[in-house]
Amino acid sequence: MRVFPAVDILNGQCVQLVQGRRDSATLFGDPLACARRWLDLGAERLHVVNLDGAFGESATNADRIQALIQETGIEIQLGGGIRSFTDAASWLETGVERVILGTLATRDPPVLKQLSDEYGSARIMAGVDARGGEITIEGWQKSGGDYLVWAERFEDMGAGSLLFTNVDVEGLQAGIDPEPVARLLQRTRLPITVAGGITTAGDIRTLKALGAFGVVLGSALYSGRLHLQEAMEAAQ
Repeated sequence: MRVFPAVDILNGQCVQLVQGRRDSATLFGDPLACARRWLDLGAERLHVVNLDGAFGESATNADRIQALIQETGIEIQLGGGIRSFTDAASWLETGVERVILGTLATRDPPVLKQLSDEYGSARIMAGVDARGGEITIEGWQKSGGDYLVWAERFEDMGAGSLLFTNVDVEGLQAGIDPEPVARLLQRTRLPITVAGGITTAGDIRTLKALGAFGVVLGSALYSGRLHLQEAMEAAQ
């Protein structure tokens, strides 16, 4: 199972949020320095989110993300503020391994097929961010229907993988809720990377046993409750 340390960027700083609330941000400094920290500890890939983009300011942090791509040279999946085919294509051509489409995928599902046809489905990930069983969009500000139905639609439209984020437990460092993950894994054949609530090596082992393809590590990693080496060993 793949492990993706998160590098979430807000106002040019690496941060972690609680439940996606902008006012809950804890700052961790320069995003590139954070990325190098995880690389030095053995990370082989990163999960990067342009939080300003998720809140509607897509151009913010572009320079920092481009520098991170160029200077680390490793596998990066990128989400946040990708609102058009052109946005996604630009990042893919810049060197991002895969783009994560959330709001765009729900507003314009055919864009998944267009991008998959152009760049290959392996580089196109649909974001399934769920709260109370409903998909959430626009920086988790709005709900848009049953997350399982959307996951099936994303698969039908050509997404190569899914990122499932359980907003109900995200950032709380209180552990995962395996049930919505299990339901999703039963409804789709796509590889699923899971985010939200992953706090212990036991959480990672549970997700691996369920059949998850990968995990994104955020708050627990940055707070020191979960160590990267411990997480990578649990994922083996």
